[in-house]
Amino acid sequence: MRARHVYVLLHIFLTVGVLVNAFDPITTTVVIGIGATLGRTIYNYFRESCDSKWIAFNATGLRNDLDTKLFGQHIASRILLKAVSGFMSNKNPKKPLVLSLHGWTGTGKNFVSKLIAENIYKEGMDSSFVHVFTSTLHFPHQSQSAYYKSQLQQWIKGNVTNCERSMFIFDEMDKMHPGLIDSIKPYLDYYVKLDGVSYRKSIFIFLSNAGGESIIQTALDFWKQGRDREEIELKDLETSLSLSVFNNNQSGFYRTNLIDKNLVDFFVPFLPLEYRHIVQCAMAEMKARNIKPNQDVADMVARDLVYFPKSERVFSVKGCKTIESKLDYYT
Repeated sequence: MRARHVYVLLHIFLTVGVLVNAFDPITTTVVIGIGATLGRTIYNYFRESCDSKWIAFNATGLRNDLDTKLFGQHIASRILLKAVSGFMSNKNPKKPLVLSLHGWTGTGKNFVSKLIAENIYKEGMDSSFVHVFTSTLHFPHQSQSAYYKSQLQQWIKGNVTNCERSMFIFDEMDKMHPGLIDSIKPYLDYYVKLDGVSYRKSIFIFLSNAGGESIIQTALDFWKQGRDREEIELKDLETSLSLSVFNNNQSGFYRTNLIDKNLVDFFVPFLPLEYRHIVQCAMAEMKARNIKPNQDVADMVARDLVYFPKSERVFSVKGCKTIESKLDYYT
């Protein structure tokens, strides 16, 4: 249907161009005006805009994605579904949604951010309203922290001014220079507006390996006690996680006002992945590639990874991070 509409608009636009030469100057001016209007209509039809045509939350889609594509993360799935669904259904939130995702590499933090974006923005991660900052790329030099703070404030203010439903993803928070993230503290607070701009409908997602050790230790303790990992609850992790992140002087969250002033809505722990989860990741990746899922191949991929503790081989060192390259080798 959309292609048909575009074809009609293009046909009219081209016809107007042909007719211009057939009219007197006054009529030609009118025709050119019509052509310009049609041109803008065609441009706006393709151009992403901050409205419900391009931004519409799909709660069912997010639930399904978390259930079928994210493995071994029962706590994260539950928190994120409720947090994002509740925020997006609130027409007048009091503050932006601020999520801090923590866990070892390859456990699904970046992947979940992608799922959230895909179920809010029509263009997903390619949306002009989704902004990703990587600490080692965008803020590499500690000596330029003052400049980074000013630049970061301008980026966020400019993008939220353009679209209040903006999403900001900060990757590698554990590698960010301490104190830098405090520069955006006002935008995460309970202000109606700052300099005429409201940030209340924006989403901020922080991704970090910081706190991963405490999460792993809790998961390992449950395993040693013979308890199922699904018994682990947020209350078993949240306090130790927030404290370890807040007191880690190598982390971007070190003594930050974002934590001290309770502006982070949810600390979301990502558990280390076991062998069975690696198999599930491999099967899902084969399906995504339109390859018939093969249990034997998935087992070969899972066996090829490194696990810890070394003697028990319980958790994958790199989670599902290298699954794609491993499948390239085995398929």
